[in-house]
Amino acid sequence: MIKKFLQPFYTAYVVVTFLISFFIALPFFFIISIGNNKKARRATWFIIHYWAKGWLWIIGMPLRISGSKPDEGRYVVVANHISYLDTVVIFPAVPGYFRALGKIEMAKIPLFGFLYKQIVLLVDRSSAHSRSRSMRLMWRALRYESSVLVFPEGTFNETKEPLKDFYDGAFRLAINAQRPILPIIFPDTVNRWHYSAWWKFRPGINRAIYLPIIETAGMTQEDIGKLKKQVYELMEAELKKYPYNKI
Repeated sequence: MIKKFLQPFYTAYVVVTFLISFFIALPFFFIISIGNNKKARRATWFIIHYWAKGWLWIIGMPLRISGSKPDEGRYVVVANHISYLDTVVIFPAVPGYFRALGKIEMAKIPLFGFLYKQIVLLVDRSSAHSRSRSMRLMWRALRYESSVLVFPEGTFNETKEPLKDFYDGAFRLAINAQRPILPIIFPDTVNRWHYSAWWKFRPGINRAIYLPIIETAGMTQEDIGKLKKQVYELMEAELKKYPYNKI
């Protein structure tokens, strides 16, 4: 009863702190974006990294990382996708500078879309041409710039299972680039911000758990299915250890 009464006030607090901090940072993003190059993108990531870490702490959803932190390098990072909050948590959770693959629809949101386009590699999943182009962009980013993060489920997992089926893209990319895969799981974000409604916020710890790195050296395109299955089973087994979808 008390939680139900307090929940709208907490939601208002989360929204207000987000908007205030976002609009404070927005002029800096506009200035930095003028460069439109690697240094500008890295600077944008740097600001978002520390903003996300601080904002999560302010709203009572601090990040807690566990597992062996990988050495510096460029990885294909894959993570489960169960909440809008995942797109915030990834910035302090993923080790080092990275670029993420994201849906082109998000770029249409006023103001936020401007920032989104600066740091995300856009894809229109309904277009074969766009999917092919995004693969080339990810390969280029992975080779010359940074790690790349992909949610291999493609969209929110709204099933009762720990994971939805994976798309091939992340694993095709890792094999093409001969880069290792770093799986990360977020077992708590669905309990912090449930996908069923934008106002369903709950305070608490957000855990990011690094799983063992999976090497792809020597693999070929014939190994995509095997690699995808290996990563899926590893992430699924770990997610089953944590309470799921409590709200």
